Amino acid sequence: MRCWEPRDAPLLKEAVDSSLEHLRPWMPWAHEAPVPVEQTVELLREFRGRFDLGQDFVYGILSPDESEAVGGSGLHLRVGADAFEIGYWIRASRAGEGLATEAAAALTRVGIELAGSQRIEIRVDPENAASLAIPRKLGFVEEGRLRAMLHGPDGAPRRRDAVVFALLADELAGSPAAETPLRAFDAGGTRLL
Repeated sequence: MRCWEPRDAPLLKEAVDSSLEHLRPWMPWAHEAPVPVEQTVELLREFRGRFDLGQDFVYGILSPDESEAVGGSGLHLRVGADAFEIGYWIRASRAGEGLATEAAAALTRVGIELAGSQRIEIRVDPENAASLAIPRKLGFVEEGRLRAMLHGPDGAPRRRDAVVFALLADELAGSPAAETPLRAFDAGGTRLL
C-alpha cells in the first residue's frame, strides 16, 4: 500500500472498470465510472495533494511488483478530531483473499501508532456481509447503526443505514489488528514501523 501517484491512473482505471458490477452496490463513486484515463490522472493528483497536505490519506493497494491495482483504502478525517475513518475496496478478481482485512489492519496501526489517533472507525452497509466481517475480524466494537447515511445501490444519497464499528487507541494492544505484520515508511523511505 502507498499513496496513489498520477502514473497509477491506467492501473486504477482498469481495476475499477473491470469491477463495476462488484463495486456499484457499495461505492457511490463507481456509478460515475467508467471515466477517461485523463480524469483518473486528475483524481490521483488531487489524492496526492491532499495526502501531502495532511488533509486526507488515500492509498492504493497494489500487487508487489506494482503491475496491478488490487484496490484502494484510506484514512479519512471526516469523523472528527483525533479520529480516522477507514474505507476500503478490492477489485472483483481479487475479492475474498483477505486483502481488505490486511489493509484495514495496517491502517488501524498507522492511524493509532504513527498518527496518534484515539479512535478508528469503519462504517459498513448492513447488507455488505463481506465488508461487515472485516472490523469484526480485527477486534473492532460494533457501536450501533446510523440511519440513512449511505448511498443506495443505485447511487442515490442517504438511502441505506451504516453499521459503525470502532477501535480505540487503548484497545489496539491485544487486538487482531495489532498482530498484523507491518512495515511503514515515510516519504523519504525511512522506516517508521
